[in-house]
Amino acid sequence: MGSDFSGVTAIAYLASGVLFIRSLGGLSKQETARAGNAAGMVGMLVAIAVAAITWVASGDVGARQAGLGLMVGAVVVGGVVGSTLARRVEMTGMPELVAMLHSFVGLAAVLVGFSSYLNPPAGLEGVRHTVHLAEIWAGVAVGAITLTGSIVAWGKLKGTITGKPLLLPGRHALNALIALSIIGMGHPFQQMPGASGLPYLLAMTGLACLIGVHLVVAIGGADMPVVVSLLNSYSGWAAAAAGFMLNNDLLIVTGALVGSSGTILSIIMCRAMNRSILHVVFGGFGTSDVKPAAHGEAPAGVVQEIKADDLGVVLAQAKNVIIVPGYGMAVSRAQSAVQDLTRTLREQGVNVRFAIHPVAGRLPGHMNVLLAEAGVPYDIVLEMEHINADFDKTDVVLVIGANDIVNPGALDDPSSSIYGMPVLEVWKARLTVVLKRGMAAGYAGVENPLFYLDNNRMLFGDARKSVEALVAAVRK
Repeated sequence: MGSDFSGVTAIAYLASGVLFIRSLGGLSKQETARAGNAAGMVGMLVAIAVAAITWVASGDVGARQAGLGLMVGAVVVGGVVGSTLARRVEMTGMPELVAMLHSFVGLAAVLVGFSSYLNPPAGLEGVRHTVHLAEIWAGVAVGAITLTGSIVAWGKLKGTITGKPLLLPGRHALNALIALSIIGMGHPFQQMPGASGLPYLLAMTGLACLIGVHLVVAIGGADMPVVVSLLNSYSGWAAAAAGFMLNNDLLIVTGALVGSSGTILSIIMCRAMNRSILHVVFGGFGTSDVKPAAHGEAPAGVVQEIKADDLGVVLAQAKNVIIVPGYGMAVSRAQSAVQDLTRTLREQGVNVRFAIHPVAGRLPGHMNVLLAEAGVPYDIVLEMEHINADFDKTDVVLVIGANDIVNPGALDDPSSSIYGMPVLEVWKARLTVVLKRGMAAGYAGVENPLFYLDNNRMLFGDARKSVEALVAAVRK
């Protein structure tokens, strides 16, 4: 490959990296999210094209033809699968899809690591060979953890695996032992000539897969959005490790961008939940010191129900209304009906705003995406820290399909598994109305005392149908 061609490749990779940075910047705000997504797509298209050209330009004619055919086939198949999933997936299934895509990145890193070990680049000797083996070891380890951790997260989000944390006795010691074993086996692996260290690599991969499973099963359902964000970070570091193995600068930069942004987002979410990022990394955070509630203990009080027609009258007479969306809104696809209710109330002079908890739904930003999809104005959608102080000045709060994020037990019940997590303090409003199908506990499996408070009412039924009934009632 000539130096001129290498220069063009470097410039193209630089352009892709800049587009990826612009994509992350655009995705940080709802107003610029579409442009950010488009920038990322263009950057990836450039990266794939340059990688294909680089592959074709290196090697003999037979290798070029075979390589080009495999690459075109992979791009076509991957594009068809990706576009099909994007069109068919519902917003309720988006968290599971994201978790599964993270597992693909982890699997890719593992396969690249084994391929690099069995077919090492020519001319690696001395320190360069040692560094290359270290890259393989680290890349396969991070990739295996990401692979199995993401699969478990997918199962928890889908409901095939219970959302309750699995807390094994001595789990932290077990994690430490596995981590030390992974690090310790790296030394004999480095000393083995040729590909004779493959048994060590296989054993390490098995241990990394085990710790990936154990870390995620120890985390409760209410904290799964943080787990998804953290796995996103892991997938980025796995991609960066694969870039080092392949000596691909763009893959290193892209992986570092994804890894660092995922880590920053995880830290922000942990702070919002009063959690420690170290507890997330090592699994089972927020559960070590929780004592189970006494047998038979349950929230005291009587559930008071309200009908849509009566609530419509209350909403029409209110001055300030706050809507708290949750996963139930996504399940019932009620976001369009919620936008109709918002528009109807605002036309009648009611001040309507939305309160978004950092872990509402099953994915970071899940509720923001749903509301944007329905056309809710960005300026009335507020994060928890910007609106939590306003509930005591609010006439009516509508909680649509949310549970754990409005649970007062998180503040005053040390026996609760979500104790210490900041929540939306909706019970301070003059009237709180919770829209639910029934009295089932939330994803964390914790009972909610809010349902039994004197100033709370329950509107039972499908969220979309209930909101549509409210719209009709308000318009009367």
